[in-house]
Amino acid sequence: MIAALTGMGLSAAAGLNAYIPFLIVGLIARFTDLIVLPAGWTWIESWWALGIAAVLLLAEVVFDKVPAVDSVNDAIQTFIRPTMGGLIFAATQAAAGLDNSAWMQEHPWVGIVLGVVLSGLVHTGKMAARPVVNVSTAGVGAPVVSTVEDVFSAGLSLIAVFLPLLVIVALALLAWLLIWMWLRVRRWRRNRAAGVHPDYA
Repeated sequence: MIAALTGMGLSAAAGLNAYIPFLIVGLIARFTDLIVLPAGWTWIESWWALGIAAVLLLAEVVFDKVPAVDSVNDAIQTFIRPTMGGLIFAATQAAAGLDNSAWMQEHPWVGIVLGVVLSGLVHTGKMAARPVVNVSTAGVGAPVVSTVEDVFSAGLSLIAVFLPLLVIVALALLAWLLIWMWLRVRRWRRNRAAGVHPDYA
């Protein structure tokens, strides 16, 4: 149960930023015994993997805060974020340092699918909302929203590892935000199609 909550939290965080949860898991596994990655997953805590992830995170942080460029980046990340979500779920459910479910151990594909689906849903919401934010704020909102997403991704990743029971609350909040944003996006598109200036005040 605990491992599943950890995996779900990390996967959702990967939907916002693929590299933050990867780095957090890798660093914790390398420098502590809280997460003990089994053979086959230890590459996550290797210096070369952490270094590549750090460089990619830096690029993501920069590109995601530039209007228009952020939408191109989101399109590219469509393949990366869900993949990372599935990978990080599978790695953490197999970690010896977590309270693993025997059923999840016997059905590892479930974790991968859950990770891909969770990351994909969060990424889809993020990708759909960003153009609306850019247009409705003349691009000013892009760096603000991106920073909030990065902070939320880091916070959710840390909660998933250190306080996994709170993942339920965090995911409920994230679901509410995504639904709220989806409704706003739908209204914005409907108003735009009708030639009505959307009111975001």
